[in-house]
Amino acid sequence: MSELKLDRTDRRIVDALQRDGRLPNNELAAKVSLSPSPCLRRVRSLEEAGVIKRYVALVDPLKVGLEMLAYVSVKLEKKGQMPAEEFNSAVNTWSEVIECYAMTGDMDYLLRVQVEDLDHFSRFIMGKLLKQPAVVDVKSSFALERVKETTVLPLPH
Repeated sequence: MSELKLDRTDRRIVDALQRDGRLPNNELAAKVSLSPSPCLRRVRSLEEAGVIKRYVALVDPLKVGLEMLAYVSVKLEKKGQMPAEEFNSAVNTWSEVIECYAMTGDMDYLLRVQVEDLDHFSRFIMGKLLKQPAVVDVKSSFALERVKETTVLPLPH
């Protein structure tokens, strides 16, 4: 995938919108030292190029009763054909999994799982994850404290 070359102004626009996606165009333009029309054109161009993928509301999981965050490493059976497609399809139906990455190393996948409590986590593991025929090993770690959380990517200067 080729990297789009962003100039300093584009990076400033992206940085500002990462911090506040609801920033009105006139305020954004002032922050990046542009007039509103050219600023809006640049934002549209960044959206069309896929640099800005979408705008979302970030919800505090604790405020909606999702108090437990777990990271789950999953190892799949390697005999025969790799069952990655079937596993990927299943993961995409599980609302508890908020991120999933195919990994290198000892485990094949890393899941970020957000649930209400230990009972909800147990139902997820026993009722969904371990019912996948290719899953041979699962290791879970629970977050004790949120030390840092950001959605802002460190853009190169």
